[in-house]
Amino acid sequence: MPRLLLRPLMLLLLLALAGGGVWAWQRGGTPEVETIRLRRGPAVEAVYATGTVEAEVWARIPPVVSGRIAEVLAHEGERVRAGQPLARLDDRQAHARVAELEAKAAYLREEAERSAILVARGVRAREALDKDRSEFDQVTATIRAARQQRSDLLVTSPIDGVVLRRDGEPGELAETKDALFWVGALKPLRITAEVDEEDIPRVKVGQKILIKADAFPGKVLEARVDRITPKGDPVNKTFRVRALLPEDSPLLIGMTTEINIVVAEHPEAWLMPSSALVEDKVLAVEDGLVVAKPVKLGIRGRSQVEVLDGIGPDLPFLAAPPPGLKPGTRVRVK
Repeated sequence: MPRLLLRPLMLLLLLALAGGGVWAWQRGGTPEVETIRLRRGPAVEAVYATGTVEAEVWARIPPVVSGRIAEVLAHEGERVRAGQPLARLDDRQAHARVAELEAKAAYLREEAERSAILVARGVRAREALDKDRSEFDQVTATIRAARQQRSDLLVTSPIDGVVLRRDGEPGELAETKDALFWVGALKPLRITAEVDEEDIPRVKVGQKILIKADAFPGKVLEARVDRITPKGDPVNKTFRVRALLPEDSPLLIGMTTEINIVVAEHPEAWLMPSSALVEDKVLAVEDGLVVAKPVKLGIRGRSQVEVLDGIGPDLPFLAAPPPGLKPGTRVRVK
C-alpha cells in the first residue's frame, strides 16, 4: 500500500518540476528588453573651444626701459589720450646726464665761435675750427640720445581709451617684460579662442557661437565668428578665432568662456540615443525577434545622433542593447 501511494506522489512531483522548468524557461530564457522610437528634435554639430573676453581695441603697455617707478600718473577707469603720460620712472640720473651734456655743448659752442673769429683774423689755423665744430656736433648728437633715454622713462599711452588695469606701485622695479598698464575701449568686446587645427576647416566667418560663462550659470549667450587668423600655431596646433560680441553682452573683459561654434544645425531632425548604436546599426524588434538595421547617420552629439535613413519613426528599437544580444534572438518587450 505505501508503494502504491508513492508512485502517484512521485508522478505529481515530476509534473510539477517539469511545469516549473517550462515556466522558468519562458521567464528566464527569453530576454526582456525596452524599446523606443525615433523622436523629433534639433540636431546641432558644434566645434568646442575655450576663449577669453577682450576689448576689440586695446594695448598692453610695458616700460620701454627698466627702472624704478617714481610716480603713477593715471589710474584704473580713467580715460586717457594717445601720448598721455601714465607713469614716470626714476629719471634723476637721466636729467643729470642731460644737464651735464648741455653744459659741455654750451662750452664747445663758445669755443667754436672764438675759433671762427680767430680763423677770420688769420691768427688760428682752419683745422682747429673744424676740430671744435666736430666736437660740438658729437656732443649735440649725444644730447639727443640722452634726451630720448630720459623720455623713455616716461610711460605713455599709445592709443585713446580707458585704463583697464594697472600693475605696479611707486617704488617697485619695472622691467621691460612687465605690463604696467592695459588701455582700451570698453566697447565693442570680442572673444578670442584657440581652435584645434583638426576642426578649423569647418569654421567659417559668420557662424553662430553659443557661449557659456561661469559668471552667468544656466545662461547661453550668442555671438558670431568675426575673424579667423590665417596662420596657425604649429606648436599648440591651433588657430585663433575671434567672435564679436553684441553691444548688450553682459560679459566683462578678462572673463573666460566656453564656446561652441555651430557648424551644422537641423531644427527638425529624427533623433535617437547614442547608446542604441551597435557598429552603425540599431537592433530593432520585429515579431518578437531582434533584427539588425543599418542606419545612415547625420549629426552626432554626445548623447543623441541624427538618423537620416535606415529606420522609420514607427519601428521600435532597443535604446541600450544588452551585451551579447544577437540578431535572431527572441525577446520580450517591456
